Order: sequence, then structure tokens, then C-alpha cells
Amino acid sequence: MSFHSFIPPRRTLMGPGPSDVYPNVLAAQSRPTLGHLDPLFIGMMDELKALLQYAFQTSNPMTLAISAPGSAGMEACFVNLVEPGEKVIVCRNGVFGGRMLENIKRLGAEAVVVDTPWGRAVELDKVKAAISAHPDAKFLAFVHAETSTGALSDAKALCAMAREAGMLSIVDAVTSLGGVPVKVDEWGIDAIYSGSQKCLSCVPGLSPVSFSPAAVEKIKNRRSPVQSWFLDQSLVMGYWEGAGKRSYHHTAPVNALYALHEALVQLHSEGLEQSWQRHRQMHERLAEGLGALGLDFIVPQGERLPQLNTVTIPQGIDDAAVRATLLNDYNLEIGAGLGDFAGKAWRIGLMGYGARRENVTLCLAALAEVLNK
Repeated sequence: MSFHSFIPPRRTLMGPGPSDVYPNVLAAQSRPTLGHLDPLFIGMMDELKALLQYAFQTSNPMTLAISAPGSAGMEACFVNLVEPGEKVIVCRNGVFGGRMLENIKRLGAEAVVVDTPWGRAVELDKVKAAISAHPDAKFLAFVHAETSTGALSDAKALCAMAREAGMLSIVDAVTSLGGVPVKVDEWGIDAIYSGSQKCLSCVPGLSPVSFSPAAVEKIKNRRSPVQSWFLDQSLVMGYWEGAGKRSYHHTAPVNALYALHEALVQLHSEGLEQSWQRHRQMHERLAEGLGALGLDFIVPQGERLPQLNTVTIPQGIDDAAVRATLLNDYNLEIGAGLGDFAGKAWRIGLMGYGARRENVTLCLAALAEVLNK
């Protein structure tokens, strides 16, 4: 058997992630690898931290990129903050709220589940009732942008509820960071995690996270050790701290961090508000075209996530066949439905570099041709 270099085709990625990567971000990965304790690399990390603080809109010192995908960012938030026996109110309106619940169970904590129908934003009245019924709860956990449904929840209101009740908030911003407003300090978010491969248009495999001073205090005063050595943020911060000698924790993914730095430079150059506006404008263009094709959105208009558009598959249409034709004939990827929406919906992403006019035009034209067949 002989082996050859793998040369992938050039696809247009309009699924739920990964998204199209900026060409300059791909190029950044090919730069010479430095040692992860090289002073020049440490200087780049300091810039990367400042850029993440800008993206999250926070001054939290404990802001960094975990050397693993968004799922590890989620686990890092839960495993560092939540201890066995503590009570967590967790909102579930899709697949990723369910994954939060799995983390809570595995930590030996007590979960109070607030369920909202799939395709809808987290229901504030239900959360308020759960907080009233469980005043001893330590945390409120929810997904800001539910990738499985395309629903956007009111993070500002939810975090205000948590803060008023003396609870810490844990927020999934995997699909929201860079695409819609995320304001960690203004909204009082205590722990938040995201992913590099969505609206940041970076390569997959890194998870930006940020912890508030209150969350850091909770970590410092744990009664028991963090159950994961690799994700123990009190150890990792020794590597990410800006002052003094950096302590060795693990070999950082040097070239992937180059890519994240470049992606965040791109976001900073464009401007956060301009990025949010671009995602909104491309969503509106796509929504108009999908409506003309007779495709209906699952999420009500006021709760839709601009960068993740979930539409109902028309009666009699073969889900897998349509997606396969788009991929094979047009080099275009859209996403299948997850969980309750499997086989019933398509998820069309407009994330980061992918949120541009030519992608919307291609997607609408290709869908029209395939559906007309």
C-alpha cells in the first residue's frame, strides 16, 4: 500500500461549524514553530490574551485559550467551579444544554433542569421560577446561542437573574462570540467559553474562556481538588500569566495559537460592532432568499441566531440526498438537524469569513437548483 499527501478540495462551509477560515489565518499556521516558552511566543500570547479580552468585552485577568475544542472549554468551566453536592440550575433548549447537564451529573452535583421547547430561546419566567424554588442553587448555566437549533437566548437578562440571586453564571458562547453581542463585564458573566472554529473563523481545536474575579475566588476556595489535572485553571494560569516567569504546564499548540491570534487581529481590525452588523445583514439576505424558495425558519424571528439558520425540510424532500448533492456537485456544505430535529431540518451557517455575499448567493442558487430537480 502506498500513501500520498492529503490534498482536500476547496469547500464552501455553510454548516454549523467549522466555518470557512480566513486565508491569512491559514497562512499564519505555516509560520516557523517556536518553543512554547520562547520569549517571542510568550509576547504573542500576551497579545492574544488582550485580543480575547476585546472579543469577550472583559477586563478579566483570567482570560485565555484552552488547548482543546469548545467541549473542553465547557468542561473546564464546570469542573473548575462546580463541586460534588452543589446545586446547578441548567437551561436545556437543545443538544448543548443537554451536554451541560451531562457535565453536572458527572461531577456529582445536583441539577435543576429548566426545559424550553427546541427552537426557542430559554424562557425567562421558567428560570425565574426555578431560582425562587431553589434559593440554595450556586450556579445558573445556559447556552447563549444554541447551535443545534439556531435559537439566541437573552444572556443579559439571565445573568442579571443569577447575580440578583447570588449565583454564578456559566455561559456557552461557542457560536455567539464574534457574531452577535457578547458583553462579559457589562452583563456580569462569571464563566464563559467559546470555540475557535465558528464566528472567529479560525481552525478548530481551541477554546477561548474567561472567568470573572468572583469565579476565580470560587476556584481558589474549593473544598476539593479540580477533578481534571489538564483543565485545572489554577495550574494553566501559571502559563498564561502576564508577569513573572511562566510555569510549564503542557506543550501549547503553537501554530494553532498563531492562527487564533491572526483571527482575532482580523476581528479587531474589522471591529466588533461591524462584525455583528455584517452577520445580521447576511442573515437578512439569506432569510429573504430562503423565503422565496418556500423554506420556513424553525426559530421565531425575534429569537433567531443570525449566524446559524435552521429551516424545516419540505415534505417529500430527501434530507441526505440534498446535502450530498450540494457537497458533491457544488462543494457546498450545509448541516443536518441534530437531536429532535434530525431528518427534519437543515442548519445553514453564516459564520465569520463565511458571512459574506458570495456565500449567500451560492447557497441560494445551489439550493434552488437541487430542490427544483
